[in-house]
Amino acid sequence: MGRQSGFLRHRADDPRCGILPLRSGTGGKKCPHTAGVYRVWHRGYSFLINGHLHHPARMNMVNFLIPVLGYLAGSLPFSVWVTRRVKGVDVRDAGSGHATTTNTIRQAGFGWGALVLTLDIAKGFIPTWLALELSGETWVIALTAACAVIGHCWPLFAQFRGGMGLATFGGALLAVNWFAFVIGLGLLLFLTLVIHHGARASVMTGILIAPVFWLFNLRGLELWIAVAGGLVIAYRFLIDWNRKYRELWLDREKKQ
Repeated sequence: MGRQSGFLRHRADDPRCGILPLRSGTGGKKCPHTAGVYRVWHRGYSFLINGHLHHPARMNMVNFLIPVLGYLAGSLPFSVWVTRRVKGVDVRDAGSGHATTTNTIRQAGFGWGALVLTLDIAKGFIPTWLALELSGETWVIALTAACAVIGHCWPLFAQFRGGMGLATFGGALLAVNWFAFVIGLGLLLFLTLVIHHGARASVMTGILIAPVFWLFNLRGLELWIAVAGGLVIAYRFLIDWNRKYRELWLDREKKQ
């Protein structure tokens, strides 16, 4: 009985499970092989959500709200707030012109940049983790991750001028599979070293990360997050395709 987009086929002929009465015509069984995790079904299908039984109407509301939460979380412009607070400058008006960790390091120092990196990763991790816990639907989880990346790139709370989305994308992958996060980071570093151009390497990472996951047999939730988030990353970095760098790792432009 395999997992399909968060759903499991209901097996009414399993005598080892006891029927649990639920509301609104929804039935459930407690499986002895899943340590108390419930198989819940509605309209002929059943699904597992971390041992908690959910009403279908509530699930529809959750499935709608979590991607919105993902976008709002992604829209928190930590790099803008930190540089304004510490140095009195808008990080988007200096250096590369992007609200990124590397540009924050340039403007405010390594320590503040590390803080921004951690917070940007959390913007992708927390909404995606909540989608896993509260929904379990593959499309909701992937959409939430993509919305968090979109929010980071085009933030509601910063005039839609944000960062590039890599840290937030990494946080979404980390919430689902730490190994997928490591593979994605390795791919980005490898392409950056080969191409010697941060923006082009990021575009290629966004395009190639899903096929690479497939080759590594990562074909579950992380693959769909790679498809959704990777396309956003590739599109976002296209604007810097012709950027000329003086220092690759610090995102600085060459002087003309």
